[in-house]
Amino acid sequence: MSRVLPVDASPIRDLIGIGFGPSNVAMAIALGEHNARVGRQEAVTAHFFEQQPNFGWHRGMLIDDATMQVSFLKDLVTLRNPTSEFSFLCYLKSKGRLVDFINHKSLFPLRVEFHDYFEWAAARVEDMVSYGHEVVGVAPAVRDGAVDHLEVTVRTGEGLEVHRARNLVIGTGLRPLMPEGVERGDRVWHNSELLARVEGLEGTSPSRFVVVGAGQSAAENVAYLHRRFPGAEICAVFSRYGYSPADDSSFANRIFDPEAVDDYFAAPENVKRRLMDYHGNTNYSVVDIDLIDDLYRQTYQEKVLGTERLRFLNVSRLDDVKETPHGVRATVRSLVTGEETLLDADVVVLATGYSPADPLGLLGEVADRCLRDEEGRVRVERDYRITTDPDLNCGIYLQGGTEHTHGITSALLSNTAIRVGEILDSLLDRSVEASSHGDRKVTDTARQSAPAAGARRVSRTGQGRHHRATPAKPKG
Repeated sequence: MSRVLPVDASPIRDLIGIGFGPSNVAMAIALGEHNARVGRQEAVTAHFFEQQPNFGWHRGMLIDDATMQVSFLKDLVTLRNPTSEFSFLCYLKSKGRLVDFINHKSLFPLRVEFHDYFEWAAARVEDMVSYGHEVVGVAPAVRDGAVDHLEVTVRTGEGLEVHRARNLVIGTGLRPLMPEGVERGDRVWHNSELLARVEGLEGTSPSRFVVVGAGQSAAENVAYLHRRFPGAEICAVFSRYGYSPADDSSFANRIFDPEAVDDYFAAPENVKRRLMDYHGNTNYSVVDIDLIDDLYRQTYQEKVLGTERLRFLNVSRLDDVKETPHGVRATVRSLVTGEETLLDADVVVLATGYSPADPLGLLGEVADRCLRDEEGRVRVERDYRITTDPDLNCGIYLQGGTEHTHGITSALLSNTAIRVGEILDSLLDRSVEASSHGDRKVTDTARQSAPAAGARRVSRTGQGRHHRATPAKPKG
């Protein structure tokens, strides 16, 4: 029988984190480093809840030769605190591979290695997380007409528990995006589950795979399946004429700089749209040029040898997918002629991207206190805190789902270390403000004076603030 822990038996923490992917691991590290620097009375009390049984980050995409598309220096800590013991370099040292990595002369580690780094970092802060705990609801606790704290209901193997916090940080990641009308099945996969699903094909001899998508994951899937199943034909389907190369040039990469978040946040809506249009090719539906070249080299070689197994159906789209007794039938339509091609395959892999989880989905009636802009999007302050009505005294911070306010880096690793430092600074600053007004005893986290108005603020969390001035709020 389910049980609910009495509310008065749970201490009120300063922060509860929902989800424990890389962003909230970085948040836990920042909190731990802050607490190690300050006295017990100034420590931030925090705990994280993760529904997975252990740490995992896109495990289905850890193809053995796939590399990161971001420099190792943009790890969980370095841009915030270059001296941190949680850096990728410290990880390499602990594994005895530091010199070997230096000799490798690359900024881009294997993806499987970076995942191991995340696991290593998460294990070092595991006292701050409860795995196998799913947050199923959030309710407001009202005192004197205002929401004093939040009650977080968590499902465990033993039933339900209620935990209390003055602030939340939501890092629930992305959700696989499927084409309209298409559902996953035994023969229809999203690329996020590729490796686990492929294991089920051991001992069989697939004859054809269909891979839908034009981005990095799609191209990696094509290359991997071509290599893994030497007797199978791999059909790549995408609406473009060919794979588009990612722009990773030095100037374009400035869109991922911390200062670019300030610029984007302060920009008018029409400028925000322009920036996305200009620089979407740094991240969306693009492929590393080396992989493009490898695939073209392979398909040309097969034409020369008369052993074509790579087949590209470009300027086309997937119209329909139906599972059959022996596999799956994909209907592919040419965007030029309208001609249909029927492909009987063993598996269709949909590398069709991700969508952010609804940031308000777990908040219940608390979501009614969160404000939205004219387009129905959640309003978010520069410190990643949802804009709420004045009677909600709690901070609800987002790690993801803020692309419309903070730009391309919203759900990417590039700015994670800086972002968690800014969120922690906001927690500390709001605590000081609340305490100085005597509204309520929020926490004892920060007894320091708030910065003077107009002064360039220096972070307490190991980084200089990047704000040149307080950015204007976006319209709406």
